[in-house]
Amino acid sequence: MIRLLAAAALAAAAVTPASAQTIAIVGGTVALGDGSEPIVGGTVVLRNGRIVSAGAGRRVPAGARIIDAAGKWVAPGMIAGFSRLGLAEVDLGADGADDTEANGSPFNAAIDIAPSINPKASTIAVGRADGVTRAIVAPSAGRSIFAGQGAVIDLGDDLDAVMRPRAFQFVELGEGGAGKAGGSRASAFTLFRNALREARDLAGMRPIAGSAGRALPRQGDDIPYVSREDVRLTGLDARRSDDVLLTRFDAAALVPVLRGQQLLLVHVERAVDIRNVLRLRSEFPALRLALVGATEAWMVAPEIARSGTWVIASALNDLPASFEQLAATQSNVGRLRTAGVKVAIGMIGEDDTRRQRNQRQNAGNLVAVSRIPGASGVSWGDAFAMVTSRPAQVMGLDDQIGSLKAGARADVVIWSGDPLENASRPEAVWIDGVAQPLDSHQTKLRDRYRDLTRRDLPEAYRR
Repeated sequence: MIRLLAAAALAAAAVTPASAQTIAIVGGTVALGDGSEPIVGGTVVLRNGRIVSAGAGRRVPAGARIIDAAGKWVAPGMIAGFSRLGLAEVDLGADGADDTEANGSPFNAAIDIAPSINPKASTIAVGRADGVTRAIVAPSAGRSIFAGQGAVIDLGDDLDAVMRPRAFQFVELGEGGAGKAGGSRASAFTLFRNALREARDLAGMRPIAGSAGRALPRQGDDIPYVSREDVRLTGLDARRSDDVLLTRFDAAALVPVLRGQQLLLVHVERAVDIRNVLRLRSEFPALRLALVGATEAWMVAPEIARSGTWVIASALNDLPASFEQLAATQSNVGRLRTAGVKVAIGMIGEDDTRRQRNQRQNAGNLVAVSRIPGASGVSWGDAFAMVTSRPAQVMGLDDQIGSLKAGARADVVIWSGDPLENASRPEAVWIDGVAQPLDSHQTKLRDRYRDLTRRDLPEAYRR
């Protein structure tokens, strides 16, 4: 039965344009992706690349093509919460990579990775075949703590992958940032503060009087900066001090971050470093922050919750792999959720280019952890939301992707079973309502060499 639904979906798409199809998937267990528990015997209706309805007792429109999903699961496509999909290939050599980690460019914050995304990268096909339909793609930090501007992409089988370019700025702090800023965390934080001050000077902005002593604001607080006296800011100030470290291009790229117009993703693991990142908002209160990794976040969970900051967590870091992860525990995410922290799952440092399929395994393990006496896990609905709607919420795209709510893009997967179980496999995938192939370079090699005959062998082996 595996892949039969995918083949049928592709065949139908070849006859009728995707934008003209109405598809009703009936009889399956429906996971909405919004944190709710699965619905047995639900219906999902797609039309014109969007979700029309999803849930129990939904009406099937007249003339819709009906797909029987009895015994299967129907769910939104998963979102890779942190990845480098489309930027790197296999590890046979560096030639396949198009990232910023080892670059000799004079720029850092100004780098926009969107032109580097390769929609035909083999890793994208592998992720799509395991039910990943969108990805948050971040550059690696090169010579600076500022890695550049990441993107949100879809994993569709076409050349138009980038959904939102310049979706966020990515910064390395903690141990990784220390190594790029002269060898200490203090120098990394100083470099960060200096960069934002240069952006502030370039934009002609000044802090609100007394802001340094204000309580830490929540995400989305209004008007944290004002323009120069009686001057409405209309552009960047042409005057600039000679005492600068950033190029004008890099400083200009940080202005949207400073104003809270662009999300700032910060990789940090140690509890004290997390506190220091949160305190940066006392000086730069407009910052919209999301913490990435955050192994020791459970130790400062109340502070994170009060700040309204998102965490894109490495779900199951449970060993002291470094000195900034000494307090690692499988209960990190569960404790964060108990404290009211908003959490999505990412995979920074966990082969985040090639093994995005492990993201759903991590989510499933969080459910299993909840059954261990003394441990803290999460419910099934909460865990599944962490790989679907929650990454979308971090990016401000939850009205479009990550769930089966009406009006969202029709990123839909039919699974052979529970998507958080390792044995389950996608049998059909739609992205923007378009049926997708589920083959990859690996499956093609498997099929080619599964049953070798003499005619399949290279010429040298036929003699």
